[in-house]
Amino acid sequence: MSTPTKQVAFHTLGCKLNFSETSVISKEFIKYGFEQVKYKEKADIYVINTCSVTENANKEARKFIRKAKRTNPNSVIAIIGCYAQLKPKEISKIKGVDIILGAEEKFNLLKHLDKLSISPKATILNSKIENINEFIPSFSYGERTRSYLKVQDGCNYNCTFCTIPLARGISRSNSIKETLKVANKLAESEVREIVLTGVNIGDFGQGKDETFLQLITEMDKIKNIDRIRISSIEPNLLNEKIIKFCLKSKKFMPHFHIPLQSGSNKILSMMKRRYNLDLYSRRIKTIKSIIPDCCIGVDVLVGFPGESESDFLDTYHYLNELPVSYFHVFTYSEREDTEAFKYGDIVPIKTRSKRSKMLRILSEKKRRHFYNEQLGRKRPVLFESIKEGYVIGHTDNYVKVKLKDKSKIINTIKHVNLLEIENAEVFAEIA
Repeated sequence: MSTPTKQVAFHTLGCKLNFSETSVISKEFIKYGFEQVKYKEKADIYVINTCSVTENANKEARKFIRKAKRTNPNSVIAIIGCYAQLKPKEISKIKGVDIILGAEEKFNLLKHLDKLSISPKATILNSKIENINEFIPSFSYGERTRSYLKVQDGCNYNCTFCTIPLARGISRSNSIKETLKVANKLAESEVREIVLTGVNIGDFGQGKDETFLQLITEMDKIKNIDRIRISSIEPNLLNEKIIKFCLKSKKFMPHFHIPLQSGSNKILSMMKRRYNLDLYSRRIKTIKSIIPDCCIGVDVLVGFPGESESDFLDTYHYLNELPVSYFHVFTYSEREDTEAFKYGDIVPIKTRSKRSKMLRILSEKKRRHFYNEQLGRKRPVLFESIKEGYVIGHTDNYVKVKLKDKSKIINTIKHVNLLEIENAEVFAEIA
């Protein structure tokens, strides 16, 4: 009589880096005979890869722990990720959690589960973050069209609002040679687009006498990958050479995502960001002068301690005038282990929410304006999915496109004519 196959379910919170790492861990389970099921289904083991950027992320993790126990009260619950590194004792008090693995041990989850004994107390395996310096490569899979490839981890910056250095450790990466080996494995799959991810990817090569520009120059030579995107890069690390390289490259897309956080030099200084508005403006001006149709995304954080109404309006007006395409708006959340947690002059929650809403509305206006500029043009689109009778994809410069269902074009690149804006998408036809 054969032993029933054990089932495992994963849920990932937070950034694309977490998604790429979940993929690596799940593949290890499948390799050893587990069946992967959806998180809402009954499983023997539930793995939650957590984020801890905001307090809301911690609440989400707790919600999914309770959800798993309702689905299968006899299941094993494993918690990994940033929340697990930062607050293991807090997690261990949550009813139903069996094992908590910090940053160093999360990739050894299967081995630790094998040794796990039945106990009313959760097992905690958590090293001091300063002892973690190994880089574990990973990439996401599951989507035919796109994969998120981790090329860097950790951060040496100490922004006063951020817990990531405490959760992920120092900046580190593989060599270019080893990174290319992983990328070439992806090139053997159906994947057409690679998105380079990391905590601070412009810092690639830290301590190795290699640079991010050298990495992307070599990645540009990879065969069987049509597109490569840079997920997010700090403005002080995005230099003119990188911008000009992306202009010449046929693989690297005209799309940058550049964190700003605030349009007030006073707040940027309090955050300990490594640039000011003059540098940021020059970066945007350089991109738009070299690649006029480039899509530029921005991260912005509202409600930082000491952010006055005047500081916020400076941010609003600065972004309104800046030729960028959309924002990711984050609301400041107090994190105990950060320097900003000790600051006074707290912005009320209602004020933070109001400011976030204003910037999200402005972001939609900026996106619509950018889309409007693209109408009447012909652009290449990688088609990714089908939704409500339409095939959905993105142009090289990240305009979201839809056209009437032609499912055979999924995972292909076609030139389209951009016709008109419909909600947050552009209706198109094959050119």
